[in-house]
Parts: sequence; structure tokens; C-alpha cells
Amino acid sequence: MTLQFGTDGIRGIANAELTPELMTALGRSAVRVLGADAPFLIGRDTRRSGSMIQAALVAGLCAEGADVGILGVLPTPAVAYLARERNAPALMISASHNSFEDNGVKIFASGGKKLSDALQHQIESELRLLTNSAVALAPTGADIGVDRVVIGALDDYVKYVVDSFSGRRLDGLRVVLDCGNGAAFLCAPEIFSALGAEVEVINAVPDGENINRECGSTDTTALCAAVKDSGADAGLAFDGDADRVIAIDEFGGVVDGDQMMAICALDLKEQGKLRGNAVVSTVMANLGLRRCLEAEDIELVEVPVGDRFVLEALEQRNLALGGEQSGHIIFSDLANTGDGILTGACILDVVRATHNSLSVLSGVMQKFPQVLINVSVRDLQAVMKDSEFMAELQAVEFDLALNGRALVRLSGTEPVVRVMVEAPSVAQAELITDRLVAAVLRAGGGPASTA
Repeated sequence: MTLQFGTDGIRGIANAELTPELMTALGRSAVRVLGADAPFLIGRDTRRSGSMIQAALVAGLCAEGADVGILGVLPTPAVAYLARERNAPALMISASHNSFEDNGVKIFASGGKKLSDALQHQIESELRLLTNSAVALAPTGADIGVDRVVIGALDDYVKYVVDSFSGRRLDGLRVVLDCGNGAAFLCAPEIFSALGAEVEVINAVPDGENINRECGSTDTTALCAAVKDSGADAGLAFDGDADRVIAIDEFGGVVDGDQMMAICALDLKEQGKLRGNAVVSTVMANLGLRRCLEAEDIELVEVPVGDRFVLEALEQRNLALGGEQSGHIIFSDLANTGDGILTGACILDVVRATHNSLSVLSGVMQKFPQVLINVSVRDLQAVMKDSEFMAELQAVEFDLALNGRALVRLSGTEPVVRVMVEAPSVAQAELITDRLVAAVLRAGGGPASTA
């Protein structure tokens, strides 16, 4: 059995798809491709299977002659930051917003950079070789790697985020943090308290199984209630590895990644810090973001779904801000990956600096009603090759004209076709979505078997 990289690393069911044997081979493969010049760093979120997968990866890394620095439970952006500071490769064990049964591995090249397609393909090739043949010429004796616990990793990350604000404070603001029982549970409260905010914390008692369970960025119900009940200025909900955040305004309204990018883009432009006068987002961005930026003469650079594509565009065009509707936001002057905690602090920084509430700030962007449905079919690849389906999609796009948008794509993380429609009204969006879902099912040979 082998694995392939999706839009954000490798994921699967722990101990079924992500077996210890396969994780050991993945560790070996990573060293063969990325080298052992610097010790690999390895962090994880709070999932029950994290320590098992970590042990297997460390075994593989050391078996190929790499030393390993064990960081413990940390957010993905903390691992990327420490890799950048130490100019080291790194691995993060997490399945992000998935439930606890799943796990995954995100691999960073030296310096905390996301892997290129070429490097991913090389690791996949090495993994296939290792799982289908015996290991040859393995290091022995003093050439075998060793692992060591990295002392103070969490403190280093906390200091980095706090120092990013150059002395600016969040005094006078009250915030509720939903840590999703994930990797943010220790550092997020410490960071916001250090910045001067009054902090209330929920879902910060991980037990290995409650990560993302009715909490965090994928379920903000409890956070919305907590913000309203406490009279807080805002709420921030992190996913399992804290590389994304969803904000809640003072009335309990959800502020997603598109709205946060709009807020930050306008703020950066006013400060003269929006390099290139452009923002990077994905094809899933709400049409309202494009309209908002156009009104301010800011270009929206559109890329495929996945934060690594956002990062590539930021680097290629030397831009300052990019992200995704899901809450992956990247401030390239401060970080080399999405950071939910840093993003949340930046949003509150704008609230305090402008003396505007989060509800007022998010009003700069008027969201178009958006319907997103995942359609499981028998033959995914047949959908985009079907002429009748493509004709239906073109007809829908003609009907919407400039007043909406339809997007159909194959998921990079799940065996489904994603159908997304934006229109002036919810009713219209739902009607058009129904048309496209029916066309997808016809083209894909009907619903996939659930047996």
C-alpha cells in the first residue's frame, strides 16, 4: 500500500491507511529526498494516534541517518516557523479539521517551505520503492540518527507571534478563544493574554478524541453563544492544527476567511503595506471579495485550492497577503504558512486601531449567497470529460452572467466532486446547484456505493 499527497499533505485513517510500517517508510523517503544535512523537526496535534505515528516517522528518519528534534504538541505554523529559524526540514502530524480517527503528515522542506510538486513526486516514488522492495544500504553504527526533545519550542513560537506586533497591544479587548481541543490549546491563550487582551477559553481540554468534535473552526455554535453570553468583542475558532481561524463578531455573526482578507487588505493598503496592490485567493473565494477589492482598486489573484498555491503566488509576485475562505490566511511579511493565531491577532489589531467593531469591519464585504455540495459518484474522472455535463455547466454560467458564479471541481482531499454556486439569492443558488448536482451524477455514473 502507498499514499499520495493531496492539497495539504497526506491524510488517512490512523492505523488503517496510515500504518506504522508505512509511516516508517515515509520517514525514510523524506530523508532520501530532502537530505540529512540538518536535523528534522517534528510536531503533532492532540490526536490519540499522534504519538504512534510520531514514533514510526522518527524511526524512519533515524534509520536513514537523520537526527530529529521532537517539538511536542504545537500548531502547524509553529512547526513551520521553527523550521524557518533553524533552516531545517520538518514534519507536522495532523489531519487539520478532520475527526480524531484520521491523521496526516505535512512535510516542509528546509526553511519551513511547503513542498513543490516535484519534491512531492520524488517522495511518493521513494515511498513506492520502499514499500515494494527491501531496504538496501541502510546506515549503521554512528551513522544512524538520534532523536532529542527540543526544549522551549512553544515559548519560542509565543515570543515570535507577540514580537510580530512590534509593541502594539490588544488592551481593552475581550476575546473568547475556541481552541478546538487541538494544537492551539496551550499557546493561543498565552499569546492573546501576553498581547493584553482579556481572554476566555473554551474547548481547551484535549483527550485525544475530542479534537474538532462540535467545536473549533468547523463548528462555531458553542463559540457564537459564548461570545454573546459574555459580551466579548470577538471570538476566534481554530482548527485542529491551528493553521486556520474563523472569527465571530460581537453579535455572534460568523466572519470567514474572505471577510478577514477584505478587512486586512484594506487596512494594509491604508498603511501603505499592501505590496503590489493585490491579494491572492483561490477559486473558492466569494464573489463579494472580488467586488470589495475591485471597489478599492485592489487586484484579486486567483489560484487553485490549497494554501501552497497561495504561497507560490505570493512569492512569485512578492505580495503581502493571501488566503482561503476556510480561514487559512498568510501574511508573507510575518510567516511562510497560514497561521490561525497570528491571523486572529491581526484582526483584533485592526479592531483596536480603528475603534470599529468586528461587525462593522466585516461589513466592507457583502457576501453573495453561496451553496456548496459534495457529490460522491462512481467515476470521478468521467465528470469533467462528459460533454453533456460541460454543456450544462456552460448554460448555468450563461444564466448567471455577471450576477453569480458556478464552480465544479474534483476534491484534492476527498473522493467527491465539489459543486459551488453563488447567486443574488439563496433560492436561485439552490436551484442552480440542484441542476449541476443532477448533471454531475449523470456524468459520474450515479452515486458511489456506500457498501
